[in-house]
Amino acid sequence: SRFLARFLVKMAANNAVLNRLEQKGAEADQVLEYLKQQVALLKEKAILQASLREEKKLRVENAKLKKEIEGLKQELIQAEIRNGVKQIAVPPGTTVSTASFSDDVPQPTAVASSPGSKDQIKGEDEEKKKKEKVEKKGEKKEKKQQPAAGSSDAKSVDVSHLDLRVGCIITAKKHPDADTLYVEEVDVGEASPRTVVSGLVKHVPLEQMQNRMAILLCNLKPAKMRGVISQAMVMCASSPEKVEILAPPPGAVPGDRITFEGFPGDPEKELNPKKKIWEQIQPDLRTNDQCVATYKGVPFEVKGKGVCRAETMANSGIK
Repeated sequence: SRFLARFLVKMAANNAVLNRLEQKGAEADQVLEYLKQQVALLKEKAILQASLREEKKLRVENAKLKKEIEGLKQELIQAEIRNGVKQIAVPPGTTVSTASFSDDVPQPTAVASSPGSKDQIKGEDEEKKKKEKVEKKGEKKEKKQQPAAGSSDAKSVDVSHLDLRVGCIITAKKHPDADTLYVEEVDVGEASPRTVVSGLVKHVPLEQMQNRMAILLCNLKPAKMRGVISQAMVMCASSPEKVEILAPPPGAVPGDRITFEGFPGDPEKELNPKKKIWEQIQPDLRTNDQCVATYKGVPFEVKGKGVCRAETMANSGIK
């Protein structure tokens, strides 16, 4: 009986411990569930805040884009006005009104049965057709004026488009694959010399090509000549019988720009071969009766140092 009593006491104690453990486990489950809910709420809050920030950012960007679009529209209008495109103001009565559509939708039978409304629709259709014709005429005028603008650009081509500089031919040698060509390394005032291919073998001895000052055209598109890329052109007084390299004035240094009185402006970075700019300018390049190189009679000049000239060739073409 004592053994049974002790056993029952132990069982009761164990049951109490188990009950406490179960209670603690339930409390732990509640705490975990609460924490999960809090984490979920925090995530939702973070997502909401991020969305609000993104929305604010997008609104700011949209406002900027609208402003840019409005500015571009104004620039387009000004450009069209400069090019002679007639601006057509749209009368207020010709704009499509959403109110008129909304009034018609609830009462389609009334519109169908009313002869006056049919006449109104016909009038609107005719007005739209007239407006489309006016717009098409405006487009045709713009297309016609575009080539005219291009022709005015062609008329304005002058020697200021050419990047003419003083250069020093550092070394020259025969082209490995062409008997009539020299390959030169020329200092034109840049970080490294340019390679230039010139057809001067028959006119200038090789020893006279070394360490020689010259005038270089530096913005022709580089071209491969018998396998060697030429990055500039040596300017020469030229005739069928004779060729002389143009010489800069005393004191000129590589990189000095050749300028022309009355023809201001910066040269293009590279002449577009399709526009034939060099071909339009070249016929007006000549030496005068004093062997001074000129464009339309205006001397090739290095500011503050003097003019460029050929040694003996007067009244000759330059190329």
